[in-house]
This record gives sequence, structure tokens and C-alpha cells, in this order.
Amino acid sequence: MGRITGSWLSGPQAALGENGEVGSYRGEKLGLPESGPNSLASSWHRCLGLLADWLMSGGVTLIFVRDLESPILSNVVLLVWFVVGVGSVTAFGFTPGQFLTGMRVARVDGGVRVGFVRAFVRQILIVFLVPPLINDYDGRGMHDRATGTALIRTR
Repeated sequence: MGRITGSWLSGPQAALGENGEVGSYRGEKLGLPESGPNSLASSWHRCLGLLADWLMSGGVTLIFVRDLESPILSNVVLLVWFVVGVGSVTAFGFTPGQFLTGMRVARVDGGVRVGFVRAFVRQILIVFLVPPLINDYDGRGMHDRATGTALIRTR
């Protein structure tokens, strides 16, 4: 756990190699292609996927909370978004919004599935909003760096 936390707290410089080199493109040091399928998703794709997930969560919430003036509305949207995010990334490797925008969450260590623990920790960090806004030299958010994952394109 110390290795994960240390690399996350070290900031963008932690993505540099031992001699301080940066790859010629985002994701090169992770062994990912420069563009196309399996390349790192851009910030715009990630934001679009998050927006789609939030809109879907809001729609599901309105099924259960009919009153738009309800003080719990935003909390229920967050809870639905959190549960759908953890469940779908654990089961399928992507959220509904990520699926629509052609992305998936992958482990950078070559593992097959993301798993519940990584999906849960990743979603917790996204809730705090700061880790996804800070990207390293490979273009991964700090939440992905902390969980050993990357958001990659599927098409």
C-alpha cells in the first residue's frame, strides 16, 4: 500500500523514469499505442463519459425521488453514480458513460479484470474530484495512478 500511496502523493514527477525521461507520447511508458484502440483516453473523452454517467444517474434518481426540490436529491444522484460506477467497472470494466464514449478501465500491470477493490477505491477518489483533475506525464489521473489503472479507448 505504501508504494501505491507514495506514487500517488509524489505527483506528476512520479511518472518520470529513473533518468527523468518522458515518453514521446502519452502512454508510451505504459506500453500503450499512441492512438486508436488501447491508447489512453483524452481528457475530453473522460469528461464526456463522466457527464453521460451523471446524466444517467440523475435520470435513475428521478424515478425514486420525484420531488425536484428535495434536499436529498443530489445525495441520491451521487449514491446512484457511485454504486453504478463500482458495480459496472467491477463486472464489465467500464461505466455506461464510458461504454457510450468508447472507453474502458484497464489494469496497467496486465491483469485481466479491474476487480472490486480497485473499482471501489478508484470511485472513492473520483468523488473527491481533485485526483482526476491532476494528471501525470502519461496522462493518467492520480486516481488511476493510485489504483494501478488507466482509462483506455476501445475504438
